[in-house]
Amino acid sequence: MTRPSPSPVHDRYAARIVDQTAQLTSAVEGADATAPVPGWTLAHLLRHVGGAHRWAETVVRTQATEPVSDEQVNDVTPDADDDLAALAAWLTEGAALLADTLRATGPDVPVWTVAPGGTPHFWARRMTYETVVHRFDATAAVGGTFILDADVALDGLDEWVEFSTLPQAYESDSARHELLGPDRTLYIHATDAPEATGEWLIDITDEPMIASVG
Repeated sequence: MTRPSPSPVHDRYAARIVDQTAQLTSAVEGADATAPVPGWTLAHLLRHVGGAHRWAETVVRTQATEPVSDEQVNDVTPDADDDLAALAAWLTEGAALLADTLRATGPDVPVWTVAPGGTPHFWARRMTYETVVHRFDATAAVGGTFILDADVALDGLDEWVEFSTLPQAYESDSARHELLGPDRTLYIHATDAPEATGEWLIDITDEPMIASVG
């Protein structure tokens, strides 16, 4: 495959997936695979993140134009002989595979996505923050300290705000409609963001919800 013209932002996401995965596995090194995570265990969590990476990699590599089964994302029940070191190695391998596929494919090829976007760039960003969120979960489960670079945190908040306005972000239509009402807005301000950044206003007076960046 001919390598597409480099895209600094796209390639940065690919690198972040690998970096965040490395920080996740480092955080849980030597921990008990059965250590509790809300609703899960650490073994569940590593299987979920690794499955998500491989699912996204399949979508991008095959340039899928319709939904791809996410069974490997949701089937997280640990095997009897699971150990955290083996799962961490498997997770690391999958993250590298996904990053390589993202770089090789480039940001703009049409592919199926779970939300508006329709390109590998969507998956690069989405899997970055899928990994970040679960790195926090894993770090908290072992009593560690979670630190996230400010630029990564700001972009992650921006992605979350974008998703919060989409119907698929909610368990049901009724759950989404409960948020709506006359003159309702949400204001989010990141107190440690650089000046003129880190502000979002979400209009939830009616559908569609609209988010603006300050």
